[in-house]
Amino acid sequence: MIRVILPTHLRTLARVDWEVELQVDGEPTTSAVLDALEASYPVLRGTIRDHGTMKRRDFIRFFACGQDITLDPMDDPVPEDVAAGKEPFRVVAAMAGG
Repeated sequence: MIRVILPTHLRTLARVDWEVELQVDGEPTTSAVLDALEASYPVLRGTIRDHGTMKRRDFIRFFACGQDITLDPMDDPVPEDVAAGKEPFRVVAAMAGG
């Protein structure tokens, strides 16, 4: 099981608490984790990735094992500790402003 931590506004939308656990079929990549997340919580479709292009939305970042993996290819495997459920995959809403 892969553990995913969502930002507060997405947790509220999905009606979940702090962390969700997902079963990812096949190799656990960032894309596969997001596919499983959207399959389990359809209300999140379009909030993290664009419906049509499936590209990450602006101001959304991904972290695994304390590393920013946002700009890594979406088909790269997540770190072993994330795949094993030892560390969470974090979806973070970046902040902007002045």
